[in-house]
Amino acid sequence: MSRREGSLEDPQADSSVSLLPHLEAKIRQTHSLAHLLTKYAEQLLQEYVQHQGDPFGLPGFSPPRLPVAGLSSPTPTHAALPVAERLRLDAAALAALPPLLDAVSRRQAELNPRAPRLLRRLEDAARQARALGAAVEAVLAALGAPAREPRPEPPTAATATVAAGVFPAKVLGLRVCGLYREWVSRTEGDLGQLVPGGPA
Repeated sequence: MSRREGSLEDPQADSSVSLLPHLEAKIRQTHSLAHLLTKYAEQLLQEYVQHQGDPFGLPGFSPPRLPVAGLSSPTPTHAALPVAERLRLDAAALAALPPLLDAVSRRQAELNPRAPRLLRRLEDAARQARALGAAVEAVLAALGAPAREPRPEPPTAATATVAAGVFPAKVLGLRVCGLYREWVSRTEGDLGQLVPGGPA
């Protein structure tokens, strides 16, 4: 294993090893994209809640955390993993999100056809998740980290979202939007570990 590969597994293992300029630029660019998408994800979540009606958005409303096929929140131990493994998990989650967001978008087109901004945000989120996932994969490749194994899209994910009743579909859509925000934010934090001068 090269010294640079060793520093990938533990960014603090050898502070004297600096990233190549083009690699540093790629990491900074991807981190900036993740930072921007974290803001967009928060706006999407707020917009989604706004259009679901009561009880969504009411103080004290705590929707059930429905399981989402093929995706879950980052685990509590995520931050303790080597940065390369964290980025591989981020990339896998970002790859799973677009079909889920597409399914939510289709359901919302039925439930809220007069909410063009929400529908546009959902469509944009699916594209943005793909773009960020590809950028994270490119960073991993540039770092020499092994690529993640291909992950087939869960065949029941879209079907489950579309087939659910109105309230469960709204709750599931909220969960998907929340997972999008969680994973984009987590990706931003993980990339920040590699940005020179970023958090240790």
